[in-house]
Amino acid sequence: MGQIIAVAVITVLAVVSPGADFAMTIRNSYLYGRSAGTLAAVGISLGVLVHVTYTMVGVGLLVTRTPLLFTVMKLVGAAYLVFIGYRTFVTRDRVRIDLSADAGMSRLGALRTGFLTNALNPKTMLFVLSTYTQVVSADTPVVQQLGYGLFMSVAHLAWFTLVALFFSHQNLRVRLLRRQAVLNKVIGTVLVGLGVALALTPSAP
Repeated sequence: MGQIIAVAVITVLAVVSPGADFAMTIRNSYLYGRSAGTLAAVGISLGVLVHVTYTMVGVGLLVTRTPLLFTVMKLVGAAYLVFIGYRTFVTRDRVRIDLSADAGMSRLGALRTGFLTNALNPKTMLFVLSTYTQVVSADTPVVQQLGYGLFMSVAHLAWFTLVALFFSHQNLRVRLLRRQAVLNKVIGTVLVGLGVALALTPSAP
């Protein structure tokens, strides 16, 4: 029971802590609507499963103990955040859409932004890896380990779906879209800042 509580507490704290996933979900939700926001949340949860999978098969430990591999993954993730952040920041055209329906981003595109933001984030990798190495023991059944991974994924899905629902609410979205020039620069700056900070952090995990 203690192991379960530890995993739950660590996961909840990690999920609600603002970061790249949070910024990307807000971006999709207020600009492109509820569907784009919730699909980003689904993509984020799938990204978590990627980290869980390679951690369980031992690849995660290999990556964290191989500075070059870790650095490559870190820089790719940082570059993606900077790229999306820059595109958001320099956007000049206002998004004009019918608020009664989602438009402007394909379902695959929305899913992809959430997935890549999480799957390329070494901070999520370290969260999953540290949870498994510090909390899960060698005696923990594989089924239980899978359960922990699914809980991490579902927790991300639930939280970021709530974020998407909130920021895609029509009344709030109307107000946000009126200020989208400023918001694009704020969100773009946050994403670029997160990418730069990620790139400049020490390569050793």
